[in-house]
Amino acid sequence: MLRDGKYAAWFRTPRGQGTGLVDLVDGQIAGRDNFFTYGGTYELEQQRFTAVLTVKRHADGGPGLFGPDQVVVDLVGVCNGAVATCSGSAREVPEIKFECTLIYSQEDTPVAEAKCAVVQLNADKLPKGLDHRSRPRPPSGPARPPAS
Repeated sequence: MLRDGKYAAWFRTPRGQGTGLVDLVDGQIAGRDNFFTYGGTYELEQQRFTAVLTVKRHADGGPGLFGPDQVVVDLVGVCNGAVATCSGSAREVPEIKFECTLIYSQEDTPVAEAKCAVVQLNADKLPKGLDHRSRPRPPSGPARPPAS
């Protein structure tokens, strides 16, 4: 089942591929990439879904994956856990097949405070036989007392 939230989108047609970010919330789609915005709706039926996606150019750039700068794409797909896949075509150019993979992006959760020991480095205990250029030579002089 599709969860409400943010998704990374990877999409392709025979003309090329791209990535974007998509929000799915309460049946509504909103997203964008560097050149296009996405909007639309989706309906769920257990693990299967259908969607109508409007793609519209918002910035100058190379040719879009469909050709026209604005298209409406009809999609059908399935969701398995955090990954959804779908396919379809644009109404304006139905001969161009579209495929998309959506990967659910969980919100960052705070990492528990790590407790770790402070370890002092003793260069004399490093492995011998390394190329002399890979580490500095120890200073000459009286021997240092061992670290405690």
